[in-house]
Parts: sequence; C-alpha cells; structure tokens
Amino acid sequence: MDERLRVAKLSVFSNLLLVIGKLAVGWLIGSVSVISEGIHSGLDLVAALIAFFSVREASRPADDSHQFGHGKIENVAGTIEALLIFLAAIWIIYEAVEKLSHGGMAPEAGWGVLIMAISAGVNFYVSSRLMAVARKTDSVALEADALHLRTDVYTSLGVLVGLILLKLTGWWILDPLVAIGVALLIVKASWDLLQEAFMPLLDQRLPEEEESQIQERIQRHAEKYVNVHAIRTRRSGAERHIDMHMVFCKRTSIQETHEISDRVEAEIQEIFPKSTVLVHQEPCDERCGECQFGHKEGRQ
Repeated sequence: MDERLRVAKLSVFSNLLLVIGKLAVGWLIGSVSVISEGIHSGLDLVAALIAFFSVREASRPADDSHQFGHGKIENVAGTIEALLIFLAAIWIIYEAVEKLSHGGMAPEAGWGVLIMAISAGVNFYVSSRLMAVARKTDSVALEADALHLRTDVYTSLGVLVGLILLKLTGWWILDPLVAIGVALLIVKASWDLLQEAFMPLLDQRLPEEEESQIQERIQRHAEKYVNVHAIRTRRSGAERHIDMHMVFCKRTSIQETHEISDRVEAEIQEIFPKSTVLVHQEPCDERCGECQFGHKEGRQ
C-alpha cells in the first residue's frame, strides 16, 4: 500500500479511539473543556477520513476528463478541513459561554488529565508521522491533517493544564475559560489551513523560494538563449505546473533549441519531481543584438 495511504489510515484509527475516549471521560466527569476536545477530535476524525479519500483519489493518473490530473482534490480536502475546524471552534465557544452564563460545578479532574495526556502523546506521534510523509511526498492533504493534529496536541495540553489548576483551586470557571482558549487556537489553525489549502485552487503562483530555485536552473543555461519571459507557475496538490517563453537567436537550429529546452525542463524536474514544465521557444528580433555575432557556435 502507498505510504501516504498507510499514514492516513493511522490518523483515522487514532482519531476514532481518541473521540470515544474524550467524549466518554468528558461526560463522566462533567467537563466542557474535555467534551470540547472530544468534539475537536471528532472533527479531526472527519478531516482524517477526508485526507484518506483525497490522497487516494489524487494519486489517480490524468484521464480524458481531468487532463491535468486530480491533484486539486487534495486542496479541496484541505479547504473542507479548515471550514470544519472553524465550525467546531464556534460550537465550543457557544457551549463554554453557556456554562459561564449559568454557572456550574467543578468537574473531577483525574480522568480528564489522563485522557488529555494520552491524547497529546498520540497526536504528537501521528502528526509527526503525517508531516514526515507529507514533506516526502509533497502531499497537501496530509500536511493539512498533520497541522490539524499538531494543533490538537497544543489544545490537549492546554486543557490538561486547566484541569490541573482546577483541581488545585476548585474554581469551576477555569473549565469553560480553558475551552474558549482552546477554541481560539482552533480558529487560528483553521485560518492558517484555509490559506494553505484554498489559495492553490485560485492558481496562485508558487512561493518565492520555489520560484527562485526555478530561476537558478534557468540561469544555468543563460549563454544558450537570448532571454526568458512570461514565466508562470501554479500548484495542484502535489503537482506543480511551470511554463515560460524562451527566446533564442534566430540562427540557432530547431534541434538545438529543443535540446536546450529539454535540459531546462529536466533540471527543474530534478528539484520538483511531480512537475509539468513547458518551454515555448521563440526566435529573437534582429534588433536584440545577439544576431550581430552570427550563429552561437562560439558561445557553446
């Protein structure tokens, strides 16, 4: 099985167990902050399922209906994850405000501390695995799931600290206040994830660092062409699409311009293996100055 699918399944399984554990303990001890974490993990489970199916679908090759491949499925999945996380945060804030408004009893912290510690440990391990595979395979969906779970680590630790303080002080108000703090962290995570996943759907250009690497590969062959312009880049899931116009001396043979273009494409694909590179070749204008030197044999 594909390594991406294996870690995606691991995320589904671990989140399922944590949802059951957190909701059961939260209900048992009467803690809204633990229940809020259970709801958060429920959204983690939905996100993990979305990531699993999107990774599976995105790996399908291009076909007649999707001639540029299925990579953007991962971006759609990440966007849905971000919206689900945001909705969960709104629900948690609502429940916490309700408890602040009507008062309550201090929950029993013992089991809550245990399940939060287990949750933080499990999610740290799973998110680290997901991120490692995401970076190795350049998977947007797995990276989104990893960031999602890493946020769960921090929120679980926040609830854990809140429960410990509650046990030491007996102040019931700490429970809903910690839940609101958890929710605000979730809102921040959903915003970051939305930007990461949604912008490529609008064909946003590649990051400046990646474009600099592309320019460096092009410049390696600067003595072979007159200039390069109209460089365009975009990302679709793990795939990158790069195209450009490369101007050659009009006396350069078609075979030579083709060979140079192939070398540029191959070197860009060395740094971005899942990329499609298209070089449009143009003849120079005699006013460019290059043709004053005749054919470029002396410059090769």
